[in-house]
Amino acid sequence: MVPLAARRALLAAALGSAGRRRLPRHHAPAAASRPASSTGGRAEAEGPSRDTAMLRHLLLKLRATGPVTVAEYMREALTNPGQGYYTRRGGIGESGDFVTSPEISQVFGELIGIWYISEWIATGKPKAFQLVELGPGRGTLTDDILRVFNQLASLLSKCDVSIHLVEVSPKLSETQALMLTGGKVQSNPEDKSAYMKGISKTGIPIFWYRDIQDVPPGYSFYLAHEFFDALPIHKFQRTEKGWREVLVDIDPEVPDQLRFVLSPSSTPATENFIQPEERRDHVEVCPEAGVIIQRLACRIEKDGGAALVADYGHDGTKTDTFRGFRNHKLHDVLSAPGTADLTADVDFSYLRKMTQGRTATLGPIKQREFLKNMGIDLRLQVLLQNSCDSATHQQLLHSYDMLMNPEKMGDCFNFFALLPHHRLEHPDKKRKPESKSALPPVAGFGELLVQ
Repeated sequence: MVPLAARRALLAAALGSAGRRRLPRHHAPAAASRPASSTGGRAEAEGPSRDTAMLRHLLLKLRATGPVTVAEYMREALTNPGQGYYTRRGGIGESGDFVTSPEISQVFGELIGIWYISEWIATGKPKAFQLVELGPGRGTLTDDILRVFNQLASLLSKCDVSIHLVEVSPKLSETQALMLTGGKVQSNPEDKSAYMKGISKTGIPIFWYRDIQDVPPGYSFYLAHEFFDALPIHKFQRTEKGWREVLVDIDPEVPDQLRFVLSPSSTPATENFIQPEERRDHVEVCPEAGVIIQRLACRIEKDGGAALVADYGHDGTKTDTFRGFRNHKLHDVLSAPGTADLTADVDFSYLRKMTQGRTATLGPIKQREFLKNMGIDLRLQVLLQNSCDSATHQQLLHSYDMLMNPEKMGDCFNFFALLPHHRLEHPDKKRKPESKSALPPVAGFGELLVQ
């Protein structure tokens, strides 16, 4: 294993390297970062409600079957094959409906890349690893990580690296392929589990899948950035008669509009997802997130690696966080379904519980704390020193403020990690902490000491 001092020096070199610099990315106003809404996102809809194909589909369904769960409503609105938001639109970026941290600054993705390299070194430099990203957006984050891998090509020269992207949106997968490979991809490859494959501009193989179960087993690093917040949630309300599930139904007074109602009695979801010790009066649970975390934990326990989750969230404290976004503004979640992004804060306490002890967990910690620990200040100084004009200088500072300001993205986002137990617990319990062979700290979740 690389000595800790040498590992710190490597991180410092990677963070300090100017590499192939790009101009800072343009970004939308702060509101575009999908802030939490104290009213659960029920903002005023812009103008009259638009009669969309998705709304017509839902109205027919509700008339035939009665109210549906919020989870079913989200699933239809976001991923319906014909009219779902992500399958049809998926507006990421300044011209879309929301903007993400990788779109704001290349530094964000570079530091994520350093995190994976750090963990690879800390676990003895395995001869191969897969980087698996869930919901890669436009591919910007993976592109930045690949640039870091290329800058450290000599270090990775004896390691077989591959990229595996889990993406359900045909439109977004095309955008990812264009960014990462220049559009040089093969559809329906011989590997039947992947629906597309290609080679990155730096020579690393990339594969696309529709489900994480299709990704081949092996030592893997998993990445979920703003992924879990878009998974369908069930909503529950405590009443005098016990817990009731929040459902979506047709408004009888306005037949072409939707409204929230409470189930008349308990549902299977209330019986299975509400914990006996729950003290909140309103709870959101995402069982799909629990299933995915279980799969990640099982894979990490069996094959090794790590998972890094970055998302809006809380540690089992928030209640009503369901909200919508369109054109960088809060949007009524029940208005014009299929035309807006729907999201809810991730309950990290639930994710921790769903690992079922198969892995160790770290976090959640605030984004500003994680990035500071990763050396964002050092990287910013290098970019500022290399900026050639005042406009670039100002953009760098503005992007840094967006990522780190507690009132913007700094406190809205949290980082959470899954690691094998042996990564954090030395097999020799009697070994003193100051021993030379003590385990290196996990980057980002402790202060980075650059030497």
